[in-house]
Amino acid sequence: MTEEYLTDDEQLEVVKHAFKEYAPWIIGGVLIGAGVFFGIRYYQNHVNERALKAAAQFSAMTAALQANDKPKSRELADGLIKDYASSPYADQAQLTLARLDVDEGQLDKAIAPLTQVMNDSKDTELRQIARLRLARVLTDQGKADEAIKTLAEPMPAAFSARYHEVRGDAYVAKKDPSDAAAEYQAALGAADASGINAALLELKIQDLGAAATDQFIAQGFLAILQRRDLGLQGAEFIGQVAGRMVVIGRDGNDICNSLGHGNAPAWG
Repeated sequence: MTEEYLTDDEQLEVVKHAFKEYAPWIIGGVLIGAGVFFGIRYYQNHVNERALKAAAQFSAMTAALQANDKPKSRELADGLIKDYASSPYADQAQLTLARLDVDEGQLDKAIAPLTQVMNDSKDTELRQIARLRLARVLTDQGKADEAIKTLAEPMPAAFSARYHEVRGDAYVAKKDPSDAAAEYQAALGAADASGINAALLELKIQDLGAAATDQFIAQGFLAILQRRDLGLQGAEFIGQVAGRMVVIGRDGNDICNSLGHGNAPAWG
C-alpha cells in the first residue's frame, strides 16, 4: 500500500531499480527463448533439406534402374546407405543392391543386404519383403532347408500367400512334391491370394503331378528290368494301392516291394 503514497518520481525510481535488478534475467530468458525457437527452426529446415536430398537421390537411383544403368544404380544406392543411413531410403537401397547382385549372379553378395533389412528395418513390410527375397536366394543356392527355416516364423496375413509359394519352391528344390503341392494349394487358398500369380501356381501344381507320374513310370520299369535281370518273369500289372506304386509279377508277387521300391509314389 506504500506505493500509493509515492510521488511519480519516486515510483519511477522504484521501476528503474526493479528493472536494473531483474533485467539480466529477463533479457536472458528472451535470448534463450529466441535461441530455442530459431534452433528448432534451423534443425527442422536441416532435416527437411536432407529428406529432400535423399528423396531426390532415391528417385535418381530408381530412374537408373529403369534405364538398366547398373553401375549408376549401385553408386547411388551406396551413397544413400552412406549419407542417409537413418532414412527409409537406405533400406530401399539395400534391397536394390541385393537385386543387382542377384541379376549379376552373385547370390552370396545378396545375402548381407537382405539379412540387414530383414533384421533391422523399422518398416515391417520391408522386413517381410527382404525375408521372402532371402528365402528365394537361399533356394537358388541349393540351400532349401535354410530357406524353409527363414520362413518358419509366423507369417503376417498380408504375406501368407507369398510365404506359402516360396516355401513350395523350396520343397520342389528338395524334391518333395507332396509338401510342395500342399504349400502351393495353401497359397491359392490364402486370404491375400490376389497378390500372387494364380495361373502360374496352377502350372506348378500340374508340373508336380507330371513329375510324380514320371517317377512312378521310371520306378516301375526299373523294377521290371531288375526282375528280368534276375531271370524272373515280367510284370503282369502296374498300378497303385493305398497311395503307393505296385508292380505285380506273373507269379503274384509285388515286384517293387521285393526290390526295394515299395515307397515309390503313386501317380496323379
